[in-house]
Amino acid sequence: MKYARLTKEQFEEMHQEFINFLATQSITADEWEQIKKDKPEAAEEELDIFSDLIWEGVLNKVEYLEHFSSNQIFLFHITSATIELIAIKVENEAIDITTREGYQWLQTNLMDETVNIYTSTKAISEDRNKDIFALIKQGANITQGKLYGYFEDIVES
Repeated sequence: MKYARLTKEQFEEMHQEFINFLATQSITADEWEQIKKDKPEAAEEELDIFSDLIWEGVLNKVEYLEHFSSNQIFLFHITSATIELIAIKVENEAIDITTREGYQWLQTNLMDETVNIYTSTKAISEDRNKDIFALIKQGANITQGKLYGYFEDIVES
């Protein structure tokens, strides 16, 4: 398995896609029930293959990720060749930017001396999707990139 198995809830959400996946392998519903009962290891393997296929499809489309902690925001823009990072760090320990109040404080105090904005660019490894998945495993969320764009404008001005 290259990524991670989908959760039970994710499998439930993708029930029809999983049926289609089994159908591409000429596995009927009855045969699937039989496989689960008689060859659980083969069933587990099918679940893993399906999970990897779904992850590949999702990761291929990812362009932006965000990761928030109490005092930092990491905004990633993933291109075909690089991962561009904009990091915002709040040095004021009284501010928790994961709260509504803390985030509002950050919005109105971007130029405060306790707010630092950094940028970095890193080359994508040979396996772009594995790089993205590693960031997701560390807590990053896939986004549309609006926050990245906002801070990109600030950094460039």
